[in-house]
Amino acid sequence: MIYNIYFDEANKIDQPGKANSYYGAYGGSEQTMSEIKQTVQRIFEELGTKSELHFREYNHDQYLKKYFKALHYIINQDVNINILVVSNTEAHSIARQLNLTMMELRNLFYIKIPERLFYGVTRHLHGQVDVNIKIDRNDEYDALGLPSKIKEQMNAHSVYRSKRYKIASVESEESHESIPLQIIDTFMGIVVFLMEQSYTVDSNTALIKSDLVYRFLSEGDNVERFMKQIKLYSWNGNENLSELSVGNYVSQFMVYKSRYDVSEISKLQAVMLKNPDLSATEYRKLLEYPNTLARMLLGYKDEVEGRGRNYSLMQ
Repeated sequence: MIYNIYFDEANKIDQPGKANSYYGAYGGSEQTMSEIKQTVQRIFEELGTKSELHFREYNHDQYLKKYFKALHYIINQDVNINILVVSNTEAHSIARQLNLTMMELRNLFYIKIPERLFYGVTRHLHGQVDVNIKIDRNDEYDALGLPSKIKEQMNAHSVYRSKRYKIASVESEESHESIPLQIIDTFMGIVVFLMEQSYTVDSNTALIKSDLVYRFLSEGDNVERFMKQIKLYSWNGNENLSELSVGNYVSQFMVYKSRYDVSEISKLQAVMLKNPDLSATEYRKLLEYPNTLARMLLGYKDEVEGRGRNYSLMQ
C-alpha cells in the first residue's frame, strides 16, 4: 500500500500580532488521493474555473459553487486531517529562556511539529506501507534541510514503535500545481476561521466566508464527517499535546450563523411580500446587498421558496 501525506502551515511563530500558528497534515491512500485530484479537477473544468483553492483568498461568492462542491466531495472521502495549534506566546517565552533566536526556534519546531503531525496521521496504518510526504515548496524549508530531517525522524519513529510503514520520500511541490496542498490549505483556513471566530467580524469578507462554511457544513452528514475526520491538537509549552474539540468551534459557529440568517431571511421575506415576482438581482438591490454577496441572497431566496439553501449549488 502507498499512503500520501501533504503538509502546510498557516501563520508563523514569529508573525506579528498572531496568537497562534497552525500546522496541518492531510493524508489518504494513493488511490484515494488520485481520485480526489481527478474529481476536483473535473469540478473545476465543469465550472470553467482555473483559480486555486485558498480559503484566505476566498473573498467573492462567485466561486461559491466551486468551493462548495469540492469541499463537499472531499469530506466524504476516506481522508484524515490533523492540525496542530501552537501558542506563539509560549514559543517566544521558551526562546527567551533558552536564548534562542527566532530562526533557531523555528528550525527546531519545523522538525518536531511535522513529525508529531505525520505520526498522528500514520498511526492507524497497518501492514507494510510506503509513505510519500509532500510539502509546499519553500526556500526556508530547503535551507533547513527539512525533507531529509523529516524522513529520518519518521523512519526512526516507525522502527522505535514497531510500525511497518516506511517513509519512501519527502518532496516539495508548488502549491499552484498541487490540488492536495490547496485542499489542506483550505481546510486549515476553515478551522482557523472557526477557532478565531473571524465570522464575528463586521465585514463583507467575513459574511462571504461564513456563507460558504455554513452551507458546506449543513449539507448532508458533513458536520459529523468534519468533526470525525479532523483531529485538532494544541501545544502550550508542555510535552504532551492537548486534544481540542472541533465540535465546540463548529457548534458555536452554527448557532451564530443561524441567528444571523434568521434575521436576514426575515428581511427578505418582508420585501418579497411587498414586491412579489421580482428577480434575485432586484431583491439584492432593494436589500442593498453588494454583488459579492449575490449568491448568499440567492440561497436565502431558495430557502424561503422551499427549495433549500443549497439548491442552486447541488445542480
